Amino acid sequence: MGGGMTLRLVLVGWGAIGAEVARLLSARAAPVTLAGVAVRDASTLRAGLADVTLIHDPAELAALAPDLVVEAAGRAAVLPWGRAALEAGADFAPASTSAFADDAVLAELVELARTAGRQVLIPPGALGGIDALAAAARLSLASVMHEVTKPPAAWRGTRAETLCDLDRLAEAHAFFTGPARLAATEYPQNANVALISALAGLGPDQTEIRLVADPAARLNRHRVIATGDFGRMEITLDNRPFAANPKSSALTALSLVRLIENRVAPLVM
Repeated sequence: MGGGMTLRLVLVGWGAIGAEVARLLSARAAPVTLAGVAVRDASTLRAGLADVTLIHDPAELAALAPDLVVEAAGRAAVLPWGRAALEAGADFAPASTSAFADDAVLAELVELARTAGRQVLIPPGALGGIDALAAAARLSLASVMHEVTKPPAAWRGTRAETLCDLDRLAEAHAFFTGPARLAATEYPQNANVALISALAGLGPDQTEIRLVADPAARLNRHRVIATGDFGRMEITLDNRPFAANPKSSALTALSLVRLIENRVAPLVM
């Protein structure tokens, strides 16, 4: 789509991120029509959705004639809703990129997009500089290391609780070092970004991920270091945790808003 047109958007999921995306689009008067929201139970009324069509089955998606479907409902939603979006002639943007730790999921959606003449759009999420990393990967990359540092509270409810005492840490502790595929599989809520940096660069098996709990941290830090034929880059971001979900960063919702607006904006940044 180009500038001056209105985009028909369907959001999959109405949790903290989905609701914030809709709020920001409305506040910014973006040329976007919220054509529908996919939820687990469409019979339950939700704040802010009184005049929006609710669906719960991917088979209902095509009737909404979306231009773009954005997923923010969790890893299990990516394949069924991505498949339905592409078959309905829409582009598909998944926030739960940890689903692509399974090569078959990514391969199926890419093939569907190719057949339909549509696109699977990977949002940068909580990361910055992904455009530079993806550009650098046009030549040979030697290494990509992505370190994710968050306050201990952000790692509660994950396997990190079995690897260290999150309540008694006196200093920063790296409880996981390994490939992006494993990080995204074992920490899907916290490490969606692992697959984003992996897909942009060396892939899920060659991208090194370090997950760190730091009692001194107040923000979510991402540090990406890459080397290759292009030279060397080091990108560091300190993101404010999302108030409604400290496992994620506020920038996650903002990156989705940027992606959506770029589909219709006359100037794309």
